[in-house]
Amino acid sequence: MSEFQAALATGALAGAGLVVLTAALVPARESVGARIARLDDARRSAHRRVLSDAEAAASTAPDRGVFGLSAVLGRTVARLGDRLEVLAADRGWRLRRSRADLAVLGRGTGEFLATKLVAGVLLLLLVPVCWAVLRTWGVPLPGGVPLALALLLGACGFLAPDLALRAEAARRRRDFRRVVGVFSDLVAMNLAGGRGLPEALLGSASVSDYWALVRIRQALAGARLAGGTPWQALGDLGAELAVPELVDLAGALALAADDGATIRGSLAARAATLRRKDMAEVEGEAGEKSQSMLVAQLVLCTAFMVFLAFPAVHNLLATA
Repeated sequence: MSEFQAALATGALAGAGLVVLTAALVPARESVGARIARLDDARRSAHRRVLSDAEAAASTAPDRGVFGLSAVLGRTVARLGDRLEVLAADRGWRLRRSRADLAVLGRGTGEFLATKLVAGVLLLLLVPVCWAVLRTWGVPLPGGVPLALALLLGACGFLAPDLALRAEAARRRRDFRRVVGVFSDLVAMNLAGGRGLPEALLGSASVSDYWALVRIRQALAGARLAGGTPWQALGDLGAELAVPELVDLAGALALAADDGATIRGSLAARAATLRRKDMAEVEGEAGEKSQSMLVAQLVLCTAFMVFLAFPAVHNLLATA
């Protein structure tokens, strides 16, 4: 590919990206279905959005950044996310693999899509900008922009938010599973104190303002207002967050809703099982870290031995 063809292809690719970004930012007329889906998503987002005190303080604090760039970028991403939320609802994008992760983190679909798009475009444009700056400074570079490298960085920027989302969602689910075990113990103690099952569930979820208990408390309160059963609300919450332990707990509560004496022992046994499972996971992670440290120590010792033996081996080879 000649220099002119490479420059033409890079310019066309950058122009196409700018056209897509501009089309996403320009507001368009919404259909009735898109409006209803958007309102429904906003209702679900408002229902599941739970912030800690530190997160709320960070979200309300002014972020000026460097010359106000962070604030401008934040507003741009927010506006793009709102536009992509409408576009996703209008096109019927469900994001089945990421929807449970977004739900457990309390994030919206539009925010996630905007992060992917902005990261991909920025990394895609990074190569042409760096190439132009280096050529301006007189660094000897080939005439054509490395199009393959730009596409590779753009793809990495587009896929990096998915990896970060899965890692953070896995950590939040691990915390939620621990809370489910504690919640089961609290429900069993409330039942032993003479409370009914619905009152025991709501009272156990009201002992703390930790985000997982707040989500459980919101689900129980919503079920009470809607006239549904608490165990059905817990099952729906577990299915939405992809937490099978909560779904199993809801199934056990539904089966034994009329037998408080039996459910107390079942809840205690379930909580003990969750604690043993959590302890096994912690021990496994500790073992993996120990093995990683052992491998690092072996590599360091081998490198040090090579460093000590190199002068002697070099002298022997030189005199031979």
